[in-house]
Amino acid sequence: MLKRLGRAPLTQKILGQLLAGYLRLVKVTNRWTFQPANFFANFDRDAPYIIALWHGQHFLIPLGKRDKDRYAVLISRHGDGGINAEAAAAFGIRPIRASGGTPEQMHRKGGVKGLRDMLRALEGGECVTLTADVPKKARVAGIGIIMLAKMSGRPIYPATVVTSRRIDFQSWDRASLGLPFGRGAIVIGEPIHVAKDADEAALETARRRLEVELDRVQHDAFALVGARDPGAELSLAAGRLPA
Repeated sequence: MLKRLGRAPLTQKILGQLLAGYLRLVKVTNRWTFQPANFFANFDRDAPYIIALWHGQHFLIPLGKRDKDRYAVLISRHGDGGINAEAAAAFGIRPIRASGGTPEQMHRKGGVKGLRDMLRALEGGECVTLTADVPKKARVAGIGIIMLAKMSGRPIYPATVVTSRRIDFQSWDRASLGLPFGRGAIVIGEPIHVAKDADEAALETARRRLEVELDRVQHDAFALVGARDPGAELSLAAGRLPA
């Protein structure tokens, strides 16, 4: 019964609004560092763009949005995703509800429709944010985000938002939830461009580069707040040395 209640639209709306309010508190009570300092100028130059992040940092990503930015975000159809969708909407970020997975799962989970919706968002001038991980396989980038960049012609910016004071969960993605009254860092990596005529080898090269850049921004962001990435061992488990 409690599980069904937690998935009720009204419950998710209330919890999503509470989460958004809490994230605003985290934003205004932390002292923020940006790396590079001019990344908003780069964003304005390259808009619309694709923001990629590792799944464990998904709670805080709305804190990098300015009021004028137009964003859509890919959020799972899973029940808990409804809460995240409500919180995103409270920040003026349009949710696109779909999930990834294996090719045979994509129609059932809405992945194909999600890809079409993200392409339409980019064509309409919205920037798109999504986690790069293969579902439930942390720190392994899927090919979907690379295909989105290829089909849209828009660059991928690896990104993360972290805080010095936080709760680290022992979840599959080593998720973190920031706490108020500390230091925060927003780190953006080098843009990754994927040519429209990219072949399979070029797509794999871009996918691997994205993994390396996401590892780097995680490492750099936590270093800026005097901490160590709690998910660093996940990169090692995926076959990459931590940054």
